[in-house]
Amino acid sequence: MSPKALKALVPSQTNPAQIRNFCIIAHIDHGKSTLADRMLQLTGIVNDRQMRDQYLDRMDIERERGITIKSQAVRLPWELDGTTYALNMIDTPGHVDFTYEVSRSLAACEGAVLLVDAAQGIEAQTLANLYLALENDLEIIPVLNKIDLPAAQPEKYAEELANLIGGDPADCLRVSGKTGAGVSELLDLIIKRVPAPVGDPDAPARAMIFDSVYDSYRGVVTYVRMVDGQLTPREQITMMSTKANHELLEIGVISPEPVVSAGLGVGEVGYLITGVKDVRQSKVGDTVTSKLKPAATPLRGYADPKPMVFSGIYPIDGSDYPNLREALDKLRLSDASLVYEPETSAALGFGFRCGFLGLLHLEIITERLEREFNLSLIATSPSVVYEVTREDNSEFIVTNPSEFPEGKIKEVREPMVKATILAPKDYVGTIMELCQTRRGSMIDMQYFGEDRVQLRYNLPLAEIVFDFFDQLKSKTQGYASLDYEDNGYAAGDLVKVDLLLQGEKVDAFSSIVHKDKAYAHGTKIAAKLRELIPRQQFEVPIQAAVGSRIIARETIRAIRKDVLAKCYGGDITRKRKLLEKQKEGKKRMKMVGRVEVPQEAFIAALSSDEGKGEKKK
Repeated sequence: MSPKALKALVPSQTNPAQIRNFCIIAHIDHGKSTLADRMLQLTGIVNDRQMRDQYLDRMDIERERGITIKSQAVRLPWELDGTTYALNMIDTPGHVDFTYEVSRSLAACEGAVLLVDAAQGIEAQTLANLYLALENDLEIIPVLNKIDLPAAQPEKYAEELANLIGGDPADCLRVSGKTGAGVSELLDLIIKRVPAPVGDPDAPARAMIFDSVYDSYRGVVTYVRMVDGQLTPREQITMMSTKANHELLEIGVISPEPVVSAGLGVGEVGYLITGVKDVRQSKVGDTVTSKLKPAATPLRGYADPKPMVFSGIYPIDGSDYPNLREALDKLRLSDASLVYEPETSAALGFGFRCGFLGLLHLEIITERLEREFNLSLIATSPSVVYEVTREDNSEFIVTNPSEFPEGKIKEVREPMVKATILAPKDYVGTIMELCQTRRGSMIDMQYFGEDRVQLRYNLPLAEIVFDFFDQLKSKTQGYASLDYEDNGYAAGDLVKVDLLLQGEKVDAFSSIVHKDKAYAHGTKIAAKLRELIPRQQFEVPIQAAVGSRIIARETIRAIRKDVLAKCYGGDITRKRKLLEKQKEGKKRMKMVGRVEVPQEAFIAALSSDEGKGEKKK
């Protein structure tokens, strides 16, 4: 690397006019990470020997699935007209469940590269991320990627993109993240079009925390974007929301490995290490300021994300409960959208009720807990939050079916989402049919170009958290894309389905479903349990009930001992006497006997197998 480039990387504080902060936003699988790889190679901060695909995707799970879960910030040097600029790039996730990561990244930037696959065109998450960028007043640079593919149609999609953001199709830059074509022109364009960061270098220091990670050796590593003033090593700092004071042990930039610097100035993106081990003292969205010369007002921060899907996470071994609590604390540091609170279950013991942004988010968090913290966990079936009003006008928030109030119910309100579906026009009828079976109501329909259509539906969240996306993909041969956003609450005809074993309710198996689907759900869960619960010495009825009305029943047959085995011939009365005695014993046993449901049956019946398989949107 040239001495000039190295100087740009390790600043004593770079001139804000030579800094450009930008992120790459796109739908999943449109080539963000591959484009970032070429930028790392072209700017020379990663040499060919160190280079690997998806260089910025640090987690094994990201590399295995080929998706980005965590945003990654990296500083790149680039020379234009004899001046070396410092480009702070953030590679963002593309999946709808990780939109919160994208929104935080956008708040740390002045520009966004909007990437569109030249073979697939605009998709649902492309639009969602574009609107997020426009809300943040970012400079948008439209780019068509994968132009080297045989199926690429750059002219067609350049026109589509130009119509969407306004402008000329010729302004859409054509690049290939795989071959590197057009990437140097893109870096030049970023310097020309993205505005330099604005801030007051003489004001008290203010830095926004946009991410944090936990390092077992060094404690909490905090990633910040400087807005005003400057921070230097060994300075005393204050976290404005928690009022915690720390000493800055190390300060630097990510390029793409940590590089120690002499400080951070206006507009720079870097990391701080204070040696603190308490993960709760470094909140995402907090403002860092100097202790000796503190700022008067904190920065605006981020809107708290609303969890869309709730699931119980329990350790299989009860003694792992403290380890699970500690693991969730550390994971929350790097994923601020994770919400959890302790809960207990008669069936599964102590655990946590966790809130997630979607099913993939739930699956990724469970897998990360198991891998990174060596835990064995059970995740119960996902559910959503309901608002229940009884006849006496008392209101309840129900996150778990076991919390559903007894007595006469006046109204049950369920969360709704506004779903945006983009697909080829040939599949309009199929998509409409699917949405109608899921109790959806159409908002509008809009055509993009000649053969693509956007459908917007108002759907209950409970209907899409399981297999809606899988069904959508299979019915449209993989062409449809889905994005959804919160759309408030609406009253619905919902009932609580209880499960009774020998007349006793088992709370762990309760669920809240639409009245029309109650019978099918009750039949399914009863049949499943009949297979899972071992046979007893007496007959065990499994019943599904809505209130006091039984809607489905299965029976586990009794194990019958052959009491006549010792009778070789003889009088029939002897045999009858033995059979009558057995019958009396079974009746008495049924009255006092209890059905022990094995742990394996709970795990099989409660685990979220319906969510498995939803990988990408």
